[in-house]
Amino acid sequence: MTVINDRPVRTPLGINGFAKLSNAPPEVLDRLTAYVTLLGQWNQRINLVSKNTMGDVWRRHILDSAQLYRFLPPRTQVVADLGSGAGLPGLILAAMGVPQMHLIESDQRKCVFMREAARVMGVSVTIHTKRIEQVSGFFADVITARALASLDQLIDISGQIRKSDTVCLFLKGEGAADELAEARQRWQMKSENLKSLSDNGATILKLESIQPLAAA
Repeated sequence: MTVINDRPVRTPLGINGFAKLSNAPPEVLDRLTAYVTLLGQWNQRINLVSKNTMGDVWRRHILDSAQLYRFLPPRTQVVADLGSGAGLPGLILAAMGVPQMHLIESDQRKCVFMREAARVMGVSVTIHTKRIEQVSGFFADVITARALASLDQLIDISGQIRKSDTVCLFLKGEGAADELAEARQRWQMKSENLKSLSDNGATILKLESIQPLAAA
């Protein structure tokens, strides 16, 4: 980390730093490199991610997404990513080895990007160009979401693909505790705050055994 005008500036991570933190094998790094290249090209034409984050893309987007892989329960098969946007974290988790990855995104242009990204990465995914509450026909072992909606909303709109033992891994910022307190007004659940590798001010909320509170 360097200091400019008395303010600390984090040095961009880069692929080598990511490789050390993630222990990703060469074939995974190749897939992720293909993704980063395509993201840089497409992001000049459509707003996939903030342009300000591209200078540290391996930390802000790739590591931020890939870190969820270590929290997937053993024998995880089906993962659903809500509001995938640019395929974060869904495409990254597919590159890491998730067998059945469902990407849910209502924006058609972003879905076109994700299809092209999946092609150049050589990963197989299912893309749903629909609103989350309109998706059905499968149940997820794990549900993920990143910078999408409040925790209460995420739980609400994912009910049709969630089963009793589904694990939710939601990337959240500094307001995670407030969101959890709000959600507990409507839902009972087991929760765990997991430390983020990419942002000291962020957290990963792991939720299990989600049930609506009984009406009074």
